[in-house]
Amino acid sequence: MAKGTNYRVTFRRRREARTDYRLRKKLIISGSLRLVVRKSLKHINLQIVEAKFEGDSVLAHAGTIELKKFGWKGGTGNLPAAYLAGFLVGKRAVAMGKTSAIVDFNSYKITASNKLYAALKGAIDAGLSIPHDKKVVPDNKRVSGAHIASYADAMQKADPAKYAAYFSQYLAGGIAPEKLAEHFEETKKRIEKEVK
Repeated sequence: MAKGTNYRVTFRRRREARTDYRLRKKLIISGSLRLVVRKSLKHINLQIVEAKFEGDSVLAHAGTIELKKFGWKGGTGNLPAAYLAGFLVGKRAVAMGKTSAIVDFNSYKITASNKLYAALKGAIDAGLSIPHDKKVVPDNKRVSGAHIASYADAMQKADPAKYAAYFSQYLAGGIAPEKLAEHFEETKKRIEKEVK
């Protein structure tokens, strides 16, 4: 470690590469609301955050774990669940009169059409105006889970034992993975009806 009277220890979160303070400063100076997207292996959490000098304040929050209240029986760490959580937080923000935000993905290594962009697409479809590139947002078939349904259908025909093992949580939850796209639409309509 460096020694001397001029040496200053950097912030702990900077040393751990958890916070980019230059980017955070730009976000705060912009004065825009932020759509903060954070993910884990099983869940995705989204917040509409207003940056203030005394600290951030959360205006709206939604997570994939909340989707069960709206009848969601699918997984909570996949693309359709991410979209629905984004749609839910977007509806809550629009109900509060907030219409625009900028996205904050932190330091995630992201690729096009992944679940972070699915959550972004959900918030945009709910009515929020968020600047984005249309090339990186997943298409509607992928967001609705049609790719999961077609894979499950092909696996069920090829190897029923592998299908039962691979999709055991879907089957235990009471939903056939081949019907995931229809279940997605039902859940989206329920969110649209209940959140105003």
